[in-house]
Amino acid sequence: MYNDDLERGYYAQRSSEDVYSKPVRAGKRTYFFDVKSTRGNHDFYLTITESKRRQESDGSFSFDKHKIFLYKEDFDKFAEGLAEAVEYIRTNLLANLPPREESAPAEEEQNDEF
Repeated sequence: MYNDDLERGYYAQRSSEDVYSKPVRAGKRTYFFDVKSTRGNHDFYLTITESKRRQESDGSFSFDKHKIFLYKEDFDKFAEGLAEAVEYIRTNLLANLPPREESAPAEEEQNDEF
C-alpha cells in the first residue's frame, strides 16, 4: 500500500487485498509488482505501478504514478509480448552499442520513501 493511498482514505474503499508486493528501483523510477486478491479471495491479479518522484515549483515533491492491471488470463500473452519486445531491443537496437555502466543511485534517491 502506498502512503498517499492511506492518507487519502483510498485503502478503505478498495475492494481487493494485498497479497504480495515487490518493489524494483530503477534509477529515478520505482516499479511495484503487487499481487492482489479479489473480494473474498476468489481470484488473483497483478498490478504493475511505475512511480517517479517529481519536484514541484514550490520545492515540494510529488509522485507521478501509472498503473497497469494484469489479469491471470493474460499473464502468458503479456509475458511473451514483453520478452519479445525486450529481445528485439537487445538484438536489433542495442547490439552494436557498448554496454552501459550502471551507476549507483544518488544518495537522495536511496533514502526516498514511497
